[in-house]
Amino acid sequence: MKPVLIYGIGNESRGDDALGPMLLRAIESEIDPEQIELIETFQLQVENALDLSGRRAVIFVDAAANLATPYEFRRVAASVDRTPFTHALSPEALLSVHEKVAGSPPPAWILAIRGEHFELGSDLSEPARASLESALSFLSGMLRSRLGISLVPG
Repeated sequence: MKPVLIYGIGNESRGDDALGPMLLRAIESEIDPEQIELIETFQLQVENALDLSGRRAVIFVDAAANLATPYEFRRVAASVDRTPFTHALSPEALLSVHEKVAGSPPPAWILAIRGEHFELGSDLSEPARASLESALSFLSGMLRSRLGISLVPG
């Protein structure tokens, strides 16, 4: 089991919603595959709770509208969603599912990247590209400093 799991959440057919998967692809060739596992997904589902077991840390990367800065990084904890939908979960709800089926979830964070255009069929916007670059630089430094994880094998 790799100690760090990073989810890239988003839909590439919806413009800036592709930011999560795009960030994962940008760091894929630079990470130590023995230390970090990358998973791309359109949305989090109940089944993803088992992916969290045995991890030292989990990071959820997703696009977000209405951020004042290019990205936001914050700690998240288990919390039950009060939504009528069962096909998609928030990171907090996924942590809660893990808590119920497998015990305490690992420490988790969300890296939200500012997006502006989420229309079906649109391309990634130029402002979102700039936000992606800022978030990528932050994530690289944070993995090394906070988690002590090397991005490169060796």
